[in-house]
Amino acid sequence: MSAPVPAADAPLPYKLIATDLDGTLLRADETVSERTRRALAAATAAGAAHIVVTGRAVPWTRHILDALDYQGLAVCGQGGQVYHAGEHRLLTSVTLDRQLAGLALAKIEAEVGPLYLAASRDGLAGEVLVGPGYRVQEGPLPNVLMDDPADLWAAPINKVYIQHPTLDDDALALAARQVAGDLVGVTVAGEGIVELLPLGLSKATGLSLAARRLGLTAKDTIAFGDMPNDIPMFGWAAHGVAMANAHDELKAVADEFTASHEDDGVAVVLERLYLS
Repeated sequence: MSAPVPAADAPLPYKLIATDLDGTLLRADETVSERTRRALAAATAAGAAHIVVTGRAVPWTRHILDALDYQGLAVCGQGGQVYHAGEHRLLTSVTLDRQLAGLALAKIEAEVGPLYLAASRDGLAGEVLVGPGYRVQEGPLPNVLMDDPADLWAAPINKVYIQHPTLDDDALALAARQVAGDLVGVTVAGEGIVELLPLGLSKATGLSLAARRLGLTAKDTIAFGDMPNDIPMFGWAAHGVAMANAHDELKAVADEFTASHEDDGVAVVLERLYLS
């Protein structure tokens, strides 16, 4: 079968394509389908820019971008990092105030009881520290076990991950926002992934900064996602597309639904918009 080609002489529907990774661009095995690769290649050949926008910090994203031969900008760490994949260079980075984070954790634990903790350290090689009881998802992402709780605060961090022995993600995030939402941002980024972030930080803030570097704006942008942490990005972009596997909170604010990440949902939309 011949490769699809961009529609001839047609104006670009969107000049910027912003895609989340997990549950959106990536399949469960952390690969991107050949169909999706072709659709993205055709859209960029037509003149659109593609920016990956992920909750993963750079050390957990870089290997995927390298495997895709991705050369452009990526927004990582829930909007806190703008990374130039082609140059393997961190352009901007926002860290979480550790004193505020400690106060926020104390307030949350006073409300719901002891938490299981992990944290992502800042930088191109920042480690993910995992404390006792924290459930790490199976897969290739490296982490370091943390025996001493003081290690959490020993170096600059991007975010703190929290889990609770009985509360589900949505209930834990709600409780955290209610008691500490004036100190830190709280988002649900995936199953078992509730994050504490610098207040006001979101995928939208990082994406707007990266877009500005390309001379593009919100009205130029179509965004794809699957989790509540994508809600700010959908609010910023001109058009938000939720995957079939998306969280109900994201579906509630989406402009459009597509197929799941396992069924080439990103490609389905891009082919309609950019290909003849």
